[in-house]
Amino acid sequence: MKKLSLKSYRSRRLLAVVALIAGLAGVIISNPSSYEQIFEQETNAESNINQSSPNPDNAPLASTILERLEIKGRAPKTGYTRDEFYSGWPDVEGCSLRQRIIKRELGDNATLDSNNCNVISGEFDEPYTGSHMIFYEKSDFMTGLQIDHIVALSDAWQKGAQYMDKETRYNIATDPLNLLAVESKTNQSKSDGDAATWLPPNKAFRCQYVARQVSVKYKYSLWVTEAEHDAIARVLETCPGEPSVGVELK
Repeated sequence: MKKLSLKSYRSRRLLAVVALIAGLAGVIISNPSSYEQIFEQETNAESNINQSSPNPDNAPLASTILERLEIKGRAPKTGYTRDEFYSGWPDVEGCSLRQRIIKRELGDNATLDSNNCNVISGEFDEPYTGSHMIFYEKSDFMTGLQIDHIVALSDAWQKGAQYMDKETRYNIATDPLNLLAVESKTNQSKSDGDAATWLPPNKAFRCQYVARQVSVKYKYSLWVTEAEHDAIARVLETCPGEPSVGVELK
């Protein structure tokens, strides 16, 4: 796999993600058939990264959603394992959800295998670093790319998910709103950090990143710590028009 030098990051594919998951509100993620509706909604939307994301559907602002989140301290991490959320990627019409997320991010730049499931080569602008990544063969994806939970599962566990039923936790882990294909080493540096302890090195993506975080937390009634709230608020001050994604005000 060849990783090109950092270049001016454009958000065509990331805005496609935003448009794709904007229709997630009300979709029952635990129903495999509903995944098909999600991944069929592709778009060619483009925007300059120095501007806030467009908001054609008049979605609630991310800052508005942030202020609707409860502020509390972390609950104990005791009892957390990934198996409390899920034991592996579900299949979507015979294709792994992991592969669907990679295909969503690469879009038309992805080459699929004969089964139209696995991405075997392609390229895209990686959001966390802003670098352009090229994958020449299937093995490159295994070493160079991971699927990140934008709200880390351990973080979700400590901020409400441990008190929820198993189906809700499964939905948090497999909701495409909470999933993003990113560069492996950068994702490992994030670990289970929240916005108070980790933000993407690519500053151009930070507004979209925290908007996705508050959207996931609002959708699943997860809370934030005071430090986390303040860190997100500081990011959103730089992009006051940043919309939330895939949620409606309750």
